[in-house]
Amino acid sequence: MMYLAAHFALLLAMLVSLLGGALAGLEAWSRQRRKLPWLERGQDAAAFLMACASAALLGGLLSRDFSLAYVADYSDSLLPLFYTVTAFWAGQAGSLLFWGLILALAGAIFSRTARYKALEPSTRILFWLFFLTLQGFFLVLLTGPSNPFVTLASPPADGKGLNPLLRNVGMIFHPPLLFIGYAGFAIPACLSLAATLSGEGRAWLEAARNWILGSWAFLTAGILLGGWWSYMELGWGGYWAWDPVENASLIPWFAATALVHTALLERRFGLLPRTNVCLACLTLILCLFATYLVRSGVVESLHAFGDGGVAGPLLVGVLFAACLTCLAAAVRPSGTASVLPGLASRPGLMVVSVWLLLALGLVVLLGTIWPLLSQLWAVNPKGAEQGFYNTVCLPLFTLLTAVMALAPWFGWTGGPRRLDVPTGLVILGLAVVAAGASLDIRPILAVAGIASAAMAGLSVLLLLFLAPGSLGSRRFWSSHGSHLGLAVIVLGVAVSGPFQRSVEKALSPGESFDFSGYRFTYEGFGATDTPGQEVTRTEEARITVSRGGKPVGLLTPQRLTYRNYDHPHTEVSTVPGLGDELYATVHDLDGERLMPLKVSVNPLVNWVWIGSILVCLLPLLAFRLNNGRTSPKGGAA
Repeated sequence: MMYLAAHFALLLAMLVSLLGGALAGLEAWSRQRRKLPWLERGQDAAAFLMACASAALLGGLLSRDFSLAYVADYSDSLLPLFYTVTAFWAGQAGSLLFWGLILALAGAIFSRTARYKALEPSTRILFWLFFLTLQGFFLVLLTGPSNPFVTLASPPADGKGLNPLLRNVGMIFHPPLLFIGYAGFAIPACLSLAATLSGEGRAWLEAARNWILGSWAFLTAGILLGGWWSYMELGWGGYWAWDPVENASLIPWFAATALVHTALLERRFGLLPRTNVCLACLTLILCLFATYLVRSGVVESLHAFGDGGVAGPLLVGVLFAACLTCLAAAVRPSGTASVLPGLASRPGLMVVSVWLLLALGLVVLLGTIWPLLSQLWAVNPKGAEQGFYNTVCLPLFTLLTAVMALAPWFGWTGGPRRLDVPTGLVILGLAVVAAGASLDIRPILAVAGIASAAMAGLSVLLLLFLAPGSLGSRRFWSSHGSHLGLAVIVLGVAVSGPFQRSVEKALSPGESFDFSGYRFTYEGFGATDTPGQEVTRTEEARITVSRGGKPVGLLTPQRLTYRNYDHPHTEVSTVPGLGDELYATVHDLDGERLMPLKVSVNPLVNWVWIGSILVCLLPLLAFRLNNGRTSPKGGAA
């Protein structure tokens, strides 16, 4: 009965959303505003109904009610509590419900903000036209092909359990962060369309400012945490493999990052009004397209869902939204009061960075959907391999970092603010590349990445030193501090990827080997059987590590056998470090003989995660909580 009520709540929320969207359309057509309070109350009602349905699904998971198909598929009686909660978004229906819930809550919260209330009533009505229609679209999926409340006539005695790959702290937070970012971008997208049709101008950018920054921060955190999960859980020694599902969340990030920068230009100078409408909508469209890629079965991936009946509706939704965006951009005034300065200006270099971001997004998009496109002429289509992405994307990333380093030293209206610093930065970058070439360090592209990271990091430090008051400025740290974090990430990626050293050795207890300046000694092996537990068998190898005769640490790679899963699951072991990080996995055993032990020495890899923390947190300093007014040291660049 509870699940029937939950399904009815979703049906009712769908009706409220679709009828609310129709009512908003009628009000906009007749130029009335009397029903605006009803639209806002309707959003509150839809959010409440979706929260009730979500509580029912969570309650089913926590009570281990295997009569619900979703609970039986993604949990079991021994699953720990925190992974039981994670099962909420482990499957297709649950993850769509979570995204729909965040979308509904975002609309309800936004309707209570001062910036929303400061908009013209006509803009608010048009906003609800688009937002409620989008919300209704999600609810159509949740009440139809992706219903999370399907019950079983003959419930099993126990569930199948959660995939071992998902039993990691990264998967507790990685998907929710992505979905919060996806849902948050619905606010600026719908606002941009509404302001375009109402003629309110750039007011929507101020109203959407916090939503753009917050959604970008959540999306960034979700992507980077997913990279950390891949590094710690998959056991192949890396954090990014250009997997289609990894790419799916990265593609909208490029558009969102471009929007963060172009929105600044319109807020300050009235530049690029059409561009901002397109980018706001494009970001949301790409979020929907990412959902299509993951849930359509059109790409092969380790963590993609099957079709499940949602692929067709999602693709139609993406195409409809794209047409609507083109229409809005066509009717949006381009603005004649402000003219974009030349390339030798800070706005000009920001536009260059935007084009680089969009080019990166296009390359990743084409590489990801290449199997679909090549079906038109190939019998056995293949996707783009990692080498393609590295060859095309890494030079663009390097150039983007170099532009990021130089842009702050140019004026807003044109010309460099001072010649010595940008000239010195360019000389530094060229000197690093020349030194790498003379020392025959390969690949030279990695050296160029190190050079661009050095330029960007030094640029921020010089700004901090030469600009009085920067140290205590939220504006400085929200913009340039996040650029410093990105420079740290670029440095970590440029070193840890190309200069990683790996070896595989078959070892028996007592044997040792030397590799990359370290000595690895296989001390022994232990196995523990725990029948009736979630992990039925634990196998662990003990490898001591020394360097120059001095102990460095202990590696304990494991193989875990989970109940309901026959194949053992590899657990990584690391000896962390700010320089080298040692990384070990065991893939197979012959008695106590490791077949083989794989060891990787990953230089500077932890700087990727240090930079990730800076990039995700520092932009939040730009939030404006006092109705858009900031203190002299507040705000964003």
